[in-house]
Amino acid sequence: MAVDTTLAEMHWKHDLLGSIEVGIVVLNKNYEVQVWNQFMENHSNIVPGFIKDKNLFEFFPEIDKNWFMRKAEPAFTLRCPVFVIWEQRPYLFKFGTNRPISSQAEHMYQNITIFPLASLSGQVEQICVLVYDVTDEAVSRAGIQTLNKELEKVSRVDGLTGLFNRRYWEEQFELEFKREKRNDHPSSVVMIDIDHFKKVNDKYGHPAGDDVIRALAELIKKATRETDVCGRYGGEEFAILLPNTPVANVEFLTERIRRLVEKYTVVHEEHEISFTISTGIAGFDRKFNDHVQWLDAADHALYKAKTSGRNKVVLSD
Repeated sequence: MAVDTTLAEMHWKHDLLGSIEVGIVVLNKNYEVQVWNQFMENHSNIVPGFIKDKNLFEFFPEIDKNWFMRKAEPAFTLRCPVFVIWEQRPYLFKFGTNRPISSQAEHMYQNITIFPLASLSGQVEQICVLVYDVTDEAVSRAGIQTLNKELEKVSRVDGLTGLFNRRYWEEQFELEFKREKRNDHPSSVVMIDIDHFKKVNDKYGHPAGDDVIRALAELIKKATRETDVCGRYGGEEFAILLPNTPVANVEFLTERIRRLVEKYTVVHEEHEISFTISTGIAGFDRKFNDHVQWLDAADHALYKAKTSGRNKVVLSD
């Protein structure tokens, strides 16, 4: 009768370990496998009889041995559980995903719980490692984060040119003005406008005008530095903020852009379109009460460039 009871107990324990959708691994102090349930067998293709009493790290070299032993130590010595979530470490066991065709993940994301298994004497001779498949949650969260990044990018980038849009550019410009007030760095701002742009639209059509705007944006990108803040201010007008850059250096840069534009030809359908730009520059001045005055100074210089013949660079007074 006792034998039948033992067999029955072994049977339901086997069924329990086999049916539960969680990985169960029991390790002794030498990190030798004592229990390896059906979940672990299914995802590793290692049968329990083959890995029993074998060192875990020999079978899974992707596990950082020193890291895992440090993590498990509190369970052995302090008899307290340890938790590792996928944001800290994507996985402990490098298993494939359950849905290799439909899932975007290349591996199974896992949450891990390590808890002590005390013997009758109260000593912790073994630990149990629970492995939870959280791939769906991880992929979903990663997708949301990616979407948020895309939305953030869309909210600050001009769709036609790829430069910053006016709202975001003005936010950065205002922040730079406040920094200038504190630090008094020789920063500058540039306003650029395409000459006779209405004639381009009237003669070749608005799609051709869009090509001209895109072409100028690309030339600006190539001529400026990563630290410069370039934006499409509106229509055919562009703005460039150049932190820590004196007016003399900016004049050289804008003259370079002007010459590049003067030599550049936009090809739209069968038409070759040449165009020029006018530019106004204003360096930071502590007399400015706000960032609007600073921008107005560059805008007035741009107006002088327009009214004095176009295709030129003018410095603010």
